[in-house]
Amino acid sequence: SSITYDDTHAFSLPVPDYEAEDVLVVRESKQLRALGDDLRSKIVVLLRDRALSTTELAKQLGLPKGTVGHHVKVLEKAGLVRVVRTRKVRAVTEKFYGRVARLFLFKSTDADGEDVRNVAAAALRRAAEEMLPIGDDGRTTFAVVRTRLTDADAKRLTRRLEKLIDDFNAAESADGEEYGLAAALYGRAVDA
Repeated sequence: SSITYDDTHAFSLPVPDYEAEDVLVVRESKQLRALGDDLRSKIVVLLRDRALSTTELAKQLGLPKGTVGHHVKVLEKAGLVRVVRTRKVRAVTEKFYGRVARLFLFKSTDADGEDVRNVAAAALRRAAEEMLPIGDDGRTTFAVVRTRLTDADAKRLTRRLEKLIDDFNAAESADGEEYGLAAALYGRAVDA
């Protein structure tokens, strides 16, 4: 599918091979705990655009089918993935799993936000594993900066960050190279 952007640019988004909601607000503790695991985080990423069976997931992850199957069941019980289709393979019905939504937004209901921090930590570890230098000079742009902000400035910068994320997603190109973007604006714990 092609979408016009700013009346001057057209871009194509990947066409998923299964139906899913656009957004799921993940706030239940069991959902956040399920996504706080590195392996389950990887599984959810692999299921973004294409439904996969436990066998296919195990092959892509280089792990035993039983291990992957256990983690898929945890995600399924948490309401984050579901069976999107099945097929008969000899006498066995093979299940193909997909995400319940294309985008997960995280909101914590626990007082200290530990569940969301665990999800963020898993996502950042995944990003660090994937990180390769960009361009001929071998640079990767990465920064962690801290400053004091008013509530108004934090809201304004959050909107700009959300716009950057939207622009990043909109720049998707079928003939482009794979890139990742890890972004967060967060309130800091006082004693951190």
